[in-house]
Amino acid sequence: MKHEKFNYNSLDEIIKRADELQIKLPFSDDISLLFKPIDINGRTINNRIVYQPMEGNGCSVDGTIGELTKRKYKRFAQGGPGIIWYEAVALTPEGKAKPGQLCLEENNVDEYKRHVEEIKETCIVKNGFEPVIIIQATHSGRRSSPDGTVKPVVAYNNPLFEKNETVDADCIITDDRLKELEEMFIRGAELSRLAGFDGYDIKACHGYLMSELLSAYNREGDYGGSFENRTRFLVNTAKAVNKSMPKDFIVTTRLNIYDGFPYPYGFGVPEDGSIDVDLTEPIKLMKKLHNDCGMEIVNVTMGNVYVNPHVTRPYNAGKYIPDEHPLVGIDRLINSTMKVQKEIPTLKIVASGLSFLQVYSANLAAGMLNDNGTSFVGFGREILAYPDFPQDLRKTGEMIKEKICVTCGQCSVLLRSGKQAGCTIRDKEYYIL
Repeated sequence: MKHEKFNYNSLDEIIKRADELQIKLPFSDDISLLFKPIDINGRTINNRIVYQPMEGNGCSVDGTIGELTKRKYKRFAQGGPGIIWYEAVALTPEGKAKPGQLCLEENNVDEYKRHVEEIKETCIVKNGFEPVIIIQATHSGRRSSPDGTVKPVVAYNNPLFEKNETVDADCIITDDRLKELEEMFIRGAELSRLAGFDGYDIKACHGYLMSELLSAYNREGDYGGSFENRTRFLVNTAKAVNKSMPKDFIVTTRLNIYDGFPYPYGFGVPEDGSIDVDLTEPIKLMKKLHNDCGMEIVNVTMGNVYVNPHVTRPYNAGKYIPDEHPLVGIDRLINSTMKVQKEIPTLKIVASGLSFLQVYSANLAAGMLNDNGTSFVGFGREILAYPDFPQDLRKTGEMIKEKICVTCGQCSVLLRSGKQAGCTIRDKEYYIL
């Protein structure tokens, strides 16, 4: 199936092309539901728009939050989303993906507290309400590179990633170390609360450590093999964090419901060796997180940003040309998300993967909400290019073409090269290649 760049001049053209591809996407012209409040953990969220976690390598050598990072979140706050899902922050230096990745520790809690207060105050002054801010806590696993040299910490050997460079056995994390990391994640939640964050995302997506454990079918011990074992790290951590936090503190996860790799190297796929979507285990896990761990909201995503990024963010330009049409990828992500939401209606789902549709992404977001296919709509790349798009949607009901993210992938190029990531198209004053 031929990959095509975004070349549509109307919503009707997109719908026609989707019909040709035998795809059904729930577009709507009524975007009012994007701005309808909703409650979580006793908190009222002003609207359904979520600014997704967008890493930026925004930390200095000594761990200080960089000025471009502060600028980025000030712009996010001025945009007026209901939730700012703060970027991935390592809880231990060993788990940083890049030297410039943010890291929350005891010695910098006060700095984060001032930063969070500034974000909230900026939104209050500009928009008249306080956003909910959820921090994403991470361990980068096999992508760990705390000093610029890759120092992988893996759940198991994966030939799809390692190919001819098998990771040494001593890089496979032990059960004892995983137990220690459970405690570190619990401590990280307390630090996050002290820093003023409203919620805590135990990151389990895109191939990082927590996510990789979900597909550890061939791992021995307490954290591999069975469904119970493979989900143990996430479930144990979620239960303990929820138990230790106040009731209005949001405990959540950004979760891969599909990796896009064949069994036994991918989560959310059947055991027949195909890469079809099988939501049996993801739904089972999400029900457990909701019913047993007290999660009221889960942010869903797919794919691996290093290996098959088109699965999680279909694009106009990237490091390879996918063998599928971008609308096929959007269909897989959007309709899988809607299946999960309708299977677990009391769990509030955050949808991802909307940006490729550019000015029409708000119509898809509204359609999902109107169809009860999600509770929130998340925007990632879009917010780097166009952080004030909710302002324009409120005023005119439309997004402005000249401001939109063109899904060129250059923000990812900056991130992977270790530079502070941003939009090289719409924000050239600060971000150049």
